Amino acid sequence: MLLWLKEHKYCLIGLYLFVFLAGFFALEAAAPKPKVIIHCAADDWIPFNEWFVLPYALWYLWVPACMFCFMLRDKAAYLELCFNMFTGATLCLFIYALWPNGLDLRREITADNICADLVRLLRSIDPPCNVCPSIHVSSTAAVHLTLCRSRSLGKSAGMRALSIIVTAAICASTMFIKQHSLIDVLCGWLLSLSLTAAASIYTKQKAAARVSRPETEQSEH
Repeated sequence: MLLWLKEHKYCLIGLYLFVFLAGFFALEAAAPKPKVIIHCAADDWIPFNEWFVLPYALWYLWVPACMFCFMLRDKAAYLELCFNMFTGATLCLFIYALWPNGLDLRREITADNICADLVRLLRSIDPPCNVCPSIHVSSTAAVHLTLCRSRSLGKSAGMRALSIIVTAAICASTMFIKQHSLIDVLCGWLLSLSLTAAASIYTKQKAAARVSRPETEQSEH
């Protein structure tokens, strides 16, 4: 295993996850009072449905699984995902620290089933603050955008279709269990789209530089 890591040192970038988690939990512990309550009319139209906690929880399997798959099969996609996901999550932390925001969407849960219990548990450990942009959504979007651009998984119509379904379900779930506002979801997508565009521009410029370098060297000779 150690030998494999020495030959694939780029995989160690994933360890930044622990740096992010340390910052996230430190910010949660500080618990600054939200200065802005995120809300829009659409939030009132979206009904609470505890069963959406299932696709919400799917995030904890989907994102790591895709990340691990890219790490083993597609170095370029793995590095792009790490850039998109980790940069986006870090920017979210800065936004939360400088612009504390929160929600006022949660209401008493009257249902009595396992999914309702899961939502109650989630609410007990995840206060309705630091919500916009949604890291849950931005990281999910990062995975989907990276998968679609991947030279390996992106060629599979089945994988792209699966990714669309899972991504849509996870993003919708954040609103149906009242963990996020529609505004949080849209901002999460905007963040990942912007970072994906930045990564694309950088990749194209780097490729163009490689092409022009041999021509420059030949002209010098």
